[in-house]
Amino acid sequence: MRGLTIIVAEMSSERFRAALSLAAAQAALGGRARVFCQGEAVSVLRPPIRGMEDEAHEDAGLPTLDRLFEEALGLGVELIACQSGLQLTNTDAATLDPRITFGGLVSLMQTLGEDRLVCV
Repeated sequence: MRGLTIIVAEMSSERFRAALSLAAAQAALGGRARVFCQGEAVSVLRPPIRGMEDEAHEDAGLPTLDRLFEEALGLGVELIACQSGLQLTNTDAATLDPRITFGGLVSLMQTLGEDRLVCV
Protein backbone atom coordinates (compact mmCIF):
# COMPACT_ATOMS: atom_id res chain seq x y z
CA MET A 1 0.00 0.00 0.00
CA ARG A 2 1.26 3.46 -0.87
CA GLY A 3 1.85 5.75 2.06
CA LEU A 4 0.17 9.07 2.73
CA THR A 5 1.96 12.28 3.64
CA ILE A 6 -0.19 15.27 4.58
CA ILE A 7 1.10 18.82 4.86
CA VAL A 8 -0.90 21.11 7.13
CA ALA A 9 -0.13 24.54 5.70
CA GLU A 10 -2.34 26.77 7.87
CA MET A 11 -2.78 27.34 11.58
CA SER A 12 -6.25 25.79 11.77
CA SER A 13 -7.41 23.22 14.28
CA GLU A 14 -10.04 22.00 11.80
CA ARG A 15 -7.48 21.46 9.02
CA PHE A 16 -5.35 19.61 11.56
CA ARG A 17 -8.40 17.54 12.55
CA ALA A 18 -8.94 16.64 8.87
CA ALA A 19 -5.28 15.70 8.46
CA LEU A 20 -5.31 13.53 11.59
CA SER A 21 -8.52 11.81 10.48
CA LEU A 22 -7.10 11.00 7.03
CA ALA A 23 -3.80 9.83 8.47
CA ALA A 24 -5.46 7.68 11.14
CA ALA A 25 -7.62 5.99 8.48
CA GLN A 26 -4.52 5.31 6.38
CA ALA A 27 -2.66 3.86 9.37
CA ALA A 28 -5.66 1.74 10.38
CA LEU A 29 -5.56 0.21 6.90
CA GLY A 30 -1.91 -0.69 7.40
CA GLY A 31 -0.23 2.07 5.41
CA ARG A 32 2.42 4.59 6.37
CA ALA A 33 0.91 7.93 7.41
CA ARG A 34 2.66 11.20 8.18
CA VAL A 35 1.38 14.66 9.06
CA PHE A 36 3.80 17.55 8.56
CA CYS A 37 2.87 20.84 10.23
CA GLN A 38 4.40 23.60 8.10
CA GLY A 39 5.18 27.13 9.28
CA GLU A 40 2.51 28.61 11.56
CA ALA A 41 0.65 25.29 11.61
CA VAL A 42 3.20 24.18 14.22
CA SER A 43 1.05 26.14 16.70
CA VAL A 44 -1.67 23.46 16.61
CA LEU A 45 0.82 21.04 18.17
CA ARG A 46 1.24 23.11 21.35
CA PRO A 47 -0.35 21.63 24.43
CA PRO A 48 -3.10 21.56 25.27
CA ILE A 49 -4.35 20.19 21.94
CA ARG A 50 -7.78 21.76 21.43
CA GLY A 51 -10.03 22.27 18.47
CA MET A 52 -12.40 25.17 17.88
CA GLU A 53 -15.18 22.69 17.11
CA ASP A 54 -14.44 20.20 19.92
CA GLU A 55 -17.76 20.82 21.66
CA ALA A 56 -19.77 20.17 18.48
CA HIS A 57 -17.79 17.02 17.78
CA GLU A 58 -18.24 15.77 21.32
CA ASP A 59 -22.00 16.51 21.18
CA ALA A 60 -22.17 14.43 17.98
CA GLY A 61 -20.33 11.53 19.63
CA LEU A 62 -17.11 12.21 17.73
CA PRO A 63 -13.65 12.51 19.26
CA THR A 64 -12.25 15.83 20.41
CA LEU A 65 -9.03 16.97 18.75
CA ASP A 66 -6.86 15.82 21.66
CA ARG A 67 -8.45 12.36 21.55
CA LEU A 68 -8.02 12.15 17.77
CA PHE A 69 -4.38 13.23 18.26
CA GLU A 70 -3.84 10.35 20.72
CA GLU A 71 -5.65 7.84 18.50
CA ALA A 72 -3.56 8.83 15.47
CA LEU A 73 -0.31 8.48 17.39
CA GLY A 74 -1.50 5.14 18.78
CA LEU A 75 -2.09 3.90 15.24
CA GLY A 76 1.47 4.84 14.27
CA VAL A 77 0.88 8.15 12.51
CA GLU A 78 4.11 10.14 12.42
CA LEU A 79 3.66 13.79 13.37
CA ILE A 80 6.40 16.13 12.17
CA ALA A 81 6.88 19.74 13.24
CA CYS A 82 8.57 22.04 10.74
CA GLN A 83 11.87 23.29 12.13
CA SER A 84 11.34 26.74 10.61
CA GLY A 85 7.81 26.75 11.99
CA LEU A 86 9.17 26.20 15.50
CA GLN A 87 11.21 29.39 15.16
CA LEU A 88 8.45 31.31 13.40
CA THR A 89 5.94 30.55 16.16
CA ASN A 90 8.41 30.81 19.05
CA THR A 91 7.60 27.23 19.98
CA ASP A 92 10.05 25.43 22.24
CA ALA A 93 10.38 21.87 20.92
CA ALA A 94 10.77 20.62 24.51
CA THR A 95 7.17 21.67 25.28
CA LEU A 96 5.69 19.46 22.53
CA ASP A 97 4.63 15.85 22.91
CA PRO A 98 7.83 13.75 22.83
CA ARG A 99 6.35 11.53 20.08
CA ILE A 100 6.46 14.45 17.64
CA THR A 101 9.51 14.50 15.39
CA PHE A 102 11.11 17.51 13.71
CA GLY A 103 12.24 18.15 10.17
CA GLY A 104 12.16 20.41 7.21
CA LEU A 105 10.25 20.41 3.97
CA VAL A 106 13.29 19.28 1.98
CA SER A 107 13.85 16.22 4.16
CA LEU A 108 10.12 15.45 3.98
CA MET A 109 10.23 15.53 0.19
CA GLN A 110 13.42 13.42 0.14
CA THR A 111 11.65 10.67 2.08
CA LEU A 112 8.36 10.87 0.18
CA GLY A 113 9.03 7.75 -1.89
CA GLU A 114 5.75 6.49 -3.34
CA ASP A 115 3.59 8.31 -0.79
CA ARG A 116 0.58 10.25 -1.98
CA LEU A 117 1.05 13.91 -1.03
CA VAL A 118 -1.87 16.00 0.21
CA CYS A 119 -1.79 19.60 1.38
CA VAL A 120 -4.57 20.97 3.60
